[in-house]
Amino acid sequence: MMHRVFAFLVLLALSFGIAQAQTAVRVGSKADNEGALLGQIVLQVLRHEGIPVEDRTQLGPTSIVRRALLHGDLDIYPEYTGNAAFFFHREGDPAFRDAKQAYALAASLDEKANRLIWLDPAPADNHWAIGVRRDVATPAHLATLDDFARWVNTGGRVLLAGSAEFVESDAALPAFQQAYGFRLRGSQLLVLAGGDTSATIKAAAEGTSGVNASMVYMTDGALAVTGLVVLDDTRRVEPVYQPAPVVRADVLARYPRIRAALAAAFAPLTVDTLRRLNARTQIDGEDAARVAADYLRSRHLSD
Repeated sequence: MMHRVFAFLVLLALSFGIAQAQTAVRVGSKADNEGALLGQIVLQVLRHEGIPVEDRTQLGPTSIVRRALLHGDLDIYPEYTGNAAFFFHREGDPAFRDAKQAYALAASLDEKANRLIWLDPAPADNHWAIGVRRDVATPAHLATLDDFARWVNTGGRVLLAGSAEFVESDAALPAFQQAYGFRLRGSQLLVLAGGDTSATIKAAAEGTSGVNASMVYMTDGALAVTGLVVLDDTRRVEPVYQPAPVVRADVLARYPRIRAALAAAFAPLTVDTLRRLNARTQIDGEDAARVAADYLRSRHLSD
């Protein structure tokens, strides 16, 4: 009799453990610095709400994380509104150049096609841009890409560091050149291996090999410490890339408090705030989990 009772209790415990594992929300993120930070913010907010979580952050690049969510191997991860333009082959849609329209369209398309819900985005817009050394930008009066085009076309001595993707992709430098009417010659470009903007920003900040301009992402942590002047894209060449948690509809139905909790955590994430947080991971080498925890405590969103 005792053996039967013991066996029943073991089975009950195992069943409870399996049920708990099945209800845990699998939180993913991209493997880059900002992806890790945003993933930790999502993970820690959900944990603070008493929601069981499984940490699958820093899973890989966009293609892998997106596929995992679509195939049901993840439940939630932070994505960028502008990427929906590429997911749904709407790259030329002007809606993706406006923050409100980009979010609304991304949310509508993904819910209808995949039962994925885009939660409230952060106000930060992390699109590609060009940064210029301040000691160059100030005397040349460079504040916008219009100014940069004028400077280049009147003989400005520019040497821009960028990745092969930035230099060659139709969505990056070629798009800027076409929209603003300038063209950089091969001798005006320093193409670095990989897509690490920290390396290109460092090259510009330190004047490596005469570099005085760099490809950047708007929320790059290195911008917080190097002082490069980020040129304004007045013609909205780039889609809007606001980070937002994307969650499976059935998971949100199971834990509806996810929506409000993450809205409170993402609302304060301005460009300046993300730059400061990213600098701690990119420049100072701090762990993303610790930086996320400090941020959430500062906003009274965790213990």
